[in-house]
Amino acid sequence: MTWRDLGSRPGDRRPTPVKPLEVTPTQSGVRFVELPEADAAEPDTDERREQAEARLVKALRRRSLSVSEARAKLREDQLDADDIDEIVERLVRLGALDDAALADQLVYAGVERKNQGRRAIAQSLSARGIDRAVIDQALAELPDDDFERALEYARGKAASLLRFDDDTALRRLSGQLARRGYGGGLALSAARAALEEARRPRSSVRFD
Repeated sequence: MTWRDLGSRPGDRRPTPVKPLEVTPTQSGVRFVELPEADAAEPDTDERREQAEARLVKALRRRSLSVSEARAKLREDQLDADDIDEIVERLVRLGALDDAALADQLVYAGVERKNQGRRAIAQSLSARGIDRAVIDQALAELPDDDFERALEYARGKAASLLRFDDDTALRRLSGQLARRGYGGGLALSAARAALEEARRPRSSVRFD
């Protein structure tokens, strides 16, 4: 029986857990001091690396990441540089990380879904941490049809601007095109062409 068992009732089934004690001799006797409980053991390096890689793979199942973004996620787990390099290189070999493929996806989305110009597409790829050489290669495969795409976008907006005077309508429409990544001269030309088309009287057909 320990000193903590003194005073316990016979019917108690669960005695109070005994904490570790430090016994210190004093002039008046012995002093008992409870020691702080040990913290749960920290996972070792291999376990932390495996957990970090598992979290990264789970994130990749939800959304494609660039190599730069993958490295940033691993740094959040406080892995050292060698461990990060090892994980990233393995995922690149397996094809789970592929900046060239990601760049192609983003270029396609920028052109087909967002109707963006080259400048806006390049900025979106750069924001994902993709290398400039990879960006240039992806954009080089685009057809040289920026004006046609800008004009297509401008045609969809021109009718709503006809209530403004010519200069205001042109300034607003070219500004919208510029914000979508079309260069200043190209944006101005496409906006002017779209507004001229919108103001052109439509031919009517009469049946006698």
